[in-house]
Amino acid sequence: MNYRIAGLHHITAIATSVQRNYEFYTKLLGLRLVKKTVNMDDPGAYHLYYGNKTGDPGTILSILPWENIGPGYEGTGMATEISFSVPPGSLEAWKERLQQFNPRTGDKNEGFGEEVLHCSDPDGLKFNLVVPGREDARQGWHGGEVPEAMAVKGLHSISLMVQDTAQTAQILTGIFGYTLAQRKGNKSRFVTDAAMDANIIDLVEMPDGPIGYVAGGTVHHVSFRVNSDEALTIFRGRLLSQGLSITPKTDVTYFSSFYFREPGGALFELASDKPGLTVDETVEELGSQLKLPARLEYMRNRLEGILPPLSR
Repeated sequence: MNYRIAGLHHITAIATSVQRNYEFYTKLLGLRLVKKTVNMDDPGAYHLYYGNKTGDPGTILSILPWENIGPGYEGTGMATEISFSVPPGSLEAWKERLQQFNPRTGDKNEGFGEEVLHCSDPDGLKFNLVVPGREDARQGWHGGEVPEAMAVKGLHSISLMVQDTAQTAQILTGIFGYTLAQRKGNKSRFVTDAAMDANIIDLVEMPDGPIGYVAGGTVHHVSFRVNSDEALTIFRGRLLSQGLSITPKTDVTYFSSFYFREPGGALFELASDKPGLTVDETVEELGSQLKLPARLEYMRNRLEGILPPLSR
């Protein structure tokens, strides 16, 4: 069987206030909170998932909110900009909407032939709204304050800042099956045809750039999707053959996954599509309750007492 990486599964970033983060991404950006759970390594903190109506892979931004964590800063060895896909003709309305939050919201410009609006969230996390160069047939969530004509459809791409493009590119092309599609200055775009959307990785080469620091307002890791646990095992073996240090495969309730640092320094995850975010909630209920893995259920009362309040 020809196992392939099917683009992005999700992207995880760090925030400094759960309430502020929730209000920005659900009310201003219009994403749906599709899962409210806890950080598996630090259960006293939330782990929030935002996405489309059903929380499909390729639409998900996940957030690790640690109250009052210090700020990070971008640099080499990390993912630096998240891009979301939005409908054609919506960027002017998005610019007006976002400028009400941040008057310094950037101007529209063009990147690799696509319309782009540069933005940032309350923690300074950089993100872009992009009108893709090809039709994005995904249905964006429009159950809140953002109308369907503007609704975010899902992830578009992620940018990594690296000191040496070749090292990271070898993983993308040699293991993941991406191809170099375009190069413009110090920026190289890699695309996979194994997915129709959320299938772009941009590498920005900064040979003398400072090393980044992952904390508040930065990306924690980039997760790529595969369709089965069997595919995870195959890719884990392929990556181990490259001499990379890889975590054991683990079950995190909604998918199985493992982590490794690619040669440029960014933290990558490979995650399975199934069982998905509806394994413990119906589509209608998504994000409405605090969901805990079975191993932490005995701590529910304690955790509910120490988790920061989150008003919806």
